[in-house]
Amino acid sequence: MLNMTFLTAPKIVCNSGGLSAELGSLALSLLSENKRAAKKDGVELAALIVTDSGITQCGYTEQAAESLRQVGFTVAIYDQVQADPPYNVVREAIAVGQDINAEVVIGLGGGSSMDTAKIVALAMHSSQSLDDMVGVEQATGERLPLIAVPTTAGTGSEVTFVSVLTGDAGDKKAIYSAKLLPDIALLDATLTVGMPRHVTAAPALDAMVHCVEAYTSRTKKNPISDALAIKGLQLLTQNYMTVLEDGTNLVARENMLLGSTLAGMAFVNASVAAVHGLSYPLGTRFHVPHGHSNALVMGPVFRFNIAAASQQYAELAQVILPQQSFTDEVAAAHAFVDTLEGFLEQSGMPTRLNELGVVAADLLPMATEVVEKIARLIATNPRDMTVEDVEQIYRSVL
Repeated sequence: MLNMTFLTAPKIVCNSGGLSAELGSLALSLLSENKRAAKKDGVELAALIVTDSGITQCGYTEQAAESLRQVGFTVAIYDQVQADPPYNVVREAIAVGQDINAEVVIGLGGGSSMDTAKIVALAMHSSQSLDDMVGVEQATGERLPLIAVPTTAGTGSEVTFVSVLTGDAGDKKAIYSAKLLPDIALLDATLTVGMPRHVTAAPALDAMVHCVEAYTSRTKKNPISDALAIKGLQLLTQNYMTVLEDGTNLVARENMLLGSTLAGMAFVNASVAAVHGLSYPLGTRFHVPHGHSNALVMGPVFRFNIAAASQQYAELAQVILPQQSFTDEVAAAHAFVDTLEGFLEQSGMPTRLNELGVVAADLLPMATEVVEKIARLIATNPRDMTVEDVEQIYRSVL
């Protein structure tokens, strides 16, 4: 018998062009009747947009701001979010929001911007320190209304209740709380059109890993996440090469965005596993972007897992390779992993750790960190891993 709880964002709006056309009205709809009435009486309402400088340079930040201004919001912008956002970035964004007494927060961008916005919306009126929020359901207080608008098809942060930050000591900090679920996820595929090949590929591969790890989770696998993972993986793999070769294909871009959102809904309820565990040191020590670091280790991790998860990988092989027949489930599992590794090869991104500054002496310290400090992600993996196992996986892609 099942004993599970499934959480996701209460409202998902999919509309190409929705950033300009709908963001303002959606933000206004999240305010109380009293605040909307006060606006009619001339009381100013304020909104904070949390994003990064690249999104501002693309013009998307101004699109968002104008949509908010059209319905009467005063807008402040914090656009200094960094990858793997450090605490000081979150604190700066909180201060900007407090300065204008923001009533609603918009997270616009990739996972780092949305993760930052979640914490800003929660921490604006909280006496908790960021460290006090770390862990599962440690956050207290009420957060501000929150809208998440992804500009990449990858992290799924728009529908998850987790934010991953970098602590003051440079270590990864994860905050899990239902309070972090955005009120609205706004999916506007036009924001992903024309992104460079690597900016398209890395988040897409991340989303594929979300699907696979959710589907094979040893501890939290469930029928709802399974269904979302299967459909998400289908959308992502069927449209991946199209968006790499033709970044302007809006239908394919929308399918990728939907696939990423489904993947986010799946993994946050079923958990990710060892691929994410092995990717974390690559991010904190070598500043490899999260999607790329996942892609680098997914092949050897999945191949290591075949001994325990061949049936599940074979089932996923039927999803992404429907025209192929296999002699047995182990052959199907290997074909599945080979296909995903091929997607990394097609991305144009580096495929070896040594291309990113990693040397042999780094492998054991990273492996030790994974097993000793990120054990929760090994616990959900289909197969147990020792320090020696993890070191060998790193070595296989050095």
